Amino acid sequence: MGVTPLVVKQKEFTTRFRGFDVQEVDYFLEDVARELETLNHTIQGLEEENHRLNLENQGYRKRENSMKNAMIQSQKVLDQMKENAKKSSQLVIANAEVEAEKMLNRAHKRLSQLHSDIIELKRQRIQLEMQISAVLDSHSKLIEMTKEENKAADETDATLKFIKQA
Repeated sequence: MGVTPLVVKQKEFTTRFRGFDVQEVDYFLEDVARELETLNHTIQGLEEENHRLNLENQGYRKRENSMKNAMIQSQKVLDQMKENAKKSSQLVIANAEVEAEKMLNRAHKRLSQLHSDIIELKRQRIQLEMQISAVLDSHSKLIEMTKEENKAADETDATLKFIKQA
């Protein structure tokens, strides 16, 4: 059994001849009881304060853990966003490279087509030059033949005129 203020107040001592002064013992016991009562109230208050602080501490720990988890999740989301951005940029670059390759192939095909067209046009020019040269030669020969025929005709006319004059 513990010593409580009530136990101290109710404690009775046997008196003996030449014992303690009863009134002085009673005052002392009342002082001890009051002091115990004050200490008990203080202890009870401190226990309540301790309990409240423990609960508050638990709340802070829960919030701390929540914040830690939120930070971890935020970091994971940030890392995922970085990874997604990296993949996205790689995809954009790959698509750009493919598109550039297609454009380059189209340009090469167009260049090849233009070279083919130029060769064809040169061939047609040479053929046309040959045809024009052949036509010119033909006309030149016709003109020569016509000149010779005209000359022969003129000579025949001159001979006829001479014969007519004579």
